[in-house]
Amino acid sequence: MAVAKKNSKFMKPLTLDAVLSDIIGNKPVPRTEIVKKLWVYIKKNNLQDSKNRRNINADEKLLKFFGGKKQVSMFELAKFIGNHAK
Repeated sequence: MAVAKKNSKFMKPLTLDAVLSDIIGNKPVPRTEIVKKLWVYIKKNNLQDSKNRRNINADEKLLKFFGGKKQVSMFELAKFIGNHAK
């Protein structure tokens, strides 16, 4: 079984833009932590759709993060993270 490199690109801290920083904080974090923190925010603010839990309803902050979309699938999160983290 292959062992992951300690400094793989997947674990590299990313710099967040103002929109994402407003949601999860402005400290550079790896992509995995960005996903975890987004889910904490989504669950804390009860933003999962009640009928289809795979969909996320946007509040004011997430509306900016989602590029103006009022609802997105959880499978689209990676695309939006890519738009707001470098």
